Amino acid sequence: MKQKNLFKVSTFVVAVLALSAVASAQVSLLPNYTQTTTIVPPGGLPAGFDISWVDPANQRYYLADRGATPKPGGKNTARIIVVDTQQNKYLYSIPSSSAEIGFSGPSPAGAPCNQGGPDGVVAIPQLNQLYVGDGDSTVKVVDLGAKAIVASIPTGGKCRADELAYDPLDHIIMIGNPNDNPPFLTFISTDTQTILGQIVYPTSQSGLEQPVWNPVTYRFNISVPQTGSNLGSVDEIDPIAMKITNSFKITTSPAGLAIGPNQRAMTSGGVAIDARTGSVQAVVSIAGAGDEIWYNPGDNNYYFGNATVAVINAETNQLVGYITDKGGHSIAVDANNNNIYVPVTGVGIKVFQPMRK
Repeated sequence: MKQKNLFKVSTFVVAVLALSAVASAQVSLLPNYTQTTTIVPPGGLPAGFDISWVDPANQRYYLADRGATPKPGGKNTARIIVVDTQQNKYLYSIPSSSAEIGFSGPSPAGAPCNQGGPDGVVAIPQLNQLYVGDGDSTVKVVDLGAKAIVASIPTGGKCRADELAYDPLDHIIMIGNPNDNPPFLTFISTDTQTILGQIVYPTSQSGLEQPVWNPVTYRFNISVPQTGSNLGSVDEIDPIAMKITNSFKITTSPAGLAIGPNQRAMTSGGVAIDARTGSVQAVVSIAGAGDEIWYNPGDNNYYFGNATVAVINAETNQLVGYITDKGGHSIAVDANNNNIYVPVTGVGIKVFQPMRK
């Protein structure tokens, strides 16, 4: 998600972001959270990674790792890292060898737009599959039984297919191409692995960020960083009609998005809205806007992927505090044991946990 879109913001917003960056280095850490381990996959975590995902049904953590830029003649190390969240143990990577179908890797130098991948990842437990956005504007289908990429679905763009969400009722994936001009959304049937249709945004639109499935409204919601003269919005999208049914304007430029209890949707800038009506429920001041956001029903908290990893209570929309000042932009939580997974470049996947009362 990070460094996805370049667009003009006001001097006021730049000042706010600067203050947030300063504040992020001065946060007080919550005493009731502890780092339990660091998982270091083979080869480490040397360069760019993007979205992470926990499948609580199978207790697996998946991280989209683009790998390091290969040296001349070197191999592409892009992969999906797979971790057992019960034992906090690295299991394997997909693909397991360079002979298999793989992911794009880091965006090539001089590329006209971001073509790095893998990017977004979502698990579909009933199919034992992952759907993964990739840098060549395709969606890769990973068979977890075979531990291999088994299909590649082109979205028709020039830049990366990025973040995605899954509608389990209609068996539809929605994925964004945020760096194409114009940006667009693609709808894919997981039954047939074919494209059902697309929504093309105006050329004035800057980027498309984290989407989520709302099981109450039977709609997707997606963070839109900038819409014309407005800073941003959360758009509601009908997966069957493939139409935007609402666009809820907000006063920040959102990246991450998560839906918690009582239809509260939290955005990465700390603005919480009612996912049905768009009415603002709360504005929470946090040190540095988050990137990927994860709602954990296990402890009823939102977790913000950022250097500071902010924690917001989903019931009260109040800031609880921060669990680290050395985190990363991607985050996921296993609701079974409340393990919090924070990948950090050059370090590995840090695992945090709230202390049991």
